Amino acid sequence: MKLIVTVGMPGSGKDELVEVAREMGLATLKMGDLVRDETRRRGLPLTSANVARIANEEREKHGGGIWAQRALPKLTETRMLVDGCRSDAELSVFRHNFGDFYVLGIFASPETRHDRMMQRGRGDDGATLQDLYDRDRRELKWGIGSAFTLADGMLLNEGPLDAFRRAARTKIEEILHRDA
Repeated sequence: MKLIVTVGMPGSGKDELVEVAREMGLATLKMGDLVRDETRRRGLPLTSANVARIANEEREKHGGGIWAQRALPKLTETRMLVDGCRSDAELSVFRHNFGDFYVLGIFASPETRHDRMMQRGRGDDGATLQDLYDRDRRELKWGIGSAFTLADGMLLNEGPLDAFRRAARTKIEEILHRDA
């Protein structure tokens, strides 16, 4: 199995990368969907505060790699992209379970990310730049910075969407064909 795992701050372009991967025929799993599903299962509205609380509670109760552990049964295809790793503990879970494993970091500045998040209008995004900084700090506490530094490769996403999508396609093709 060839597994690509993305790591990047909220709004950096992970959703766009997922769409490119799907267009290329890769199966995908969004780790944030696992958290949102658990939030809904508990009967809570999908707000930034509720999603963060559930993510935190589960990490505190079951350890930093819990969301990766919950993702494992869903990783059944021979080529997959897992979107949204949040910690080095999650990377350790994937690394322990998959031999052909590539961590792809995605970077965009806070201002760029905020602008994009306001355009997508997802309920758990928050509304202000301060909300984004608060969310960034929370995710940094989870270990996303450590996971980001362990990336095998990087995509910069500061320009037009079509340029990022082309770069993402090229990078995914490169990953899929290395050591093939």
